[in-house]
Amino acid sequence: MSLAARRRTGARTIVLDRSLEALPLFRLSDSAEDSVIAYEPPAGGRWRVLPSPGDRLPGTFDQDVYVELWHRWNEASCPDDGVITFTLHAFLRSMGRRVDGRTYEQLRSALMRLERTTLESQAAYWSATAGEAIDAAFPLLTAVSIDRRRGADRDQLTLFPTLTVSEPGVARVALSPLIRANVNAGHTVSLSANHYLELSSPVARRLYRLLEVARVEGTVTWRVGLEQLALQLPLTQRYPSHLQRVLQPAHEMLIEAGLLRDVAVRQQKRQWYVDYVLASRAA
Repeated sequence: MSLAARRRTGARTIVLDRSLEALPLFRLSDSAEDSVIAYEPPAGGRWRVLPSPGDRLPGTFDQDVYVELWHRWNEASCPDDGVITFTLHAFLRSMGRRVDGRTYEQLRSALMRLERTTLESQAAYWSATAGEAIDAAFPLLTAVSIDRRRGADRDQLTLFPTLTVSEPGVARVALSPLIRANVNAGHTVSLSANHYLELSSPVARRLYRLLEVARVEGTVTWRVGLEQLALQLPLTQRYPSHLQRVLQPAHEMLIEAGLLRDVAVRQQKRQWYVDYVLASRAA
């Protein structure tokens, strides 16, 4: 996508790294105790998501923060240094989140966690510039700084009882150059910001991201093993009946949103599969 096209569509389109979208990154169960996400792609290699010592894995809120960061990078005409600046208030509003002391703290923690979490690839992450799956360890964000509100702003906070003078105000974030290189090389998928926000389930949002990988690779009907899908999302459930209970509401949301035409879960011999029929992309 050209820079001019990105400027025209930035308000409604989120352009993401296709390699990263195909790999598990965010924990979709807030009750999970896993300390590491580990995944072996069908094409080979090994992928791990390693939290900072004492921290947890990125979760459902972090997934939305990640998508919004790339939305803003697109809106900012994809700055070469990968740096975007925003107020936490505007960022939360754009995410469709209530703005209060609790969500400010959630956002601050999420940004710090995305900077400190290590993504580790052993021939699993495809680099468009290298032309191959590479060995690398990298973060989603290379720098995060959050400034307190200016004195003039703090004077106004008494007008807003839900806020306190200690709330942070402005963030400056640098996106990973490795991921930006893939996006700049056109190794991407595109989401509709409106569709993403309309999906109220974190599982549906993650499935939407993954289904767009299948779409850009020219797949209209995508068959994936149920066990493989659970690892790729990732989901902590392992029994087919449990996985189907988790996936069914997400499937219904995606069909209602017009992102899927049909979905069926089938058993063949001892293996379970999910067959997705993608809907035509909306204009």
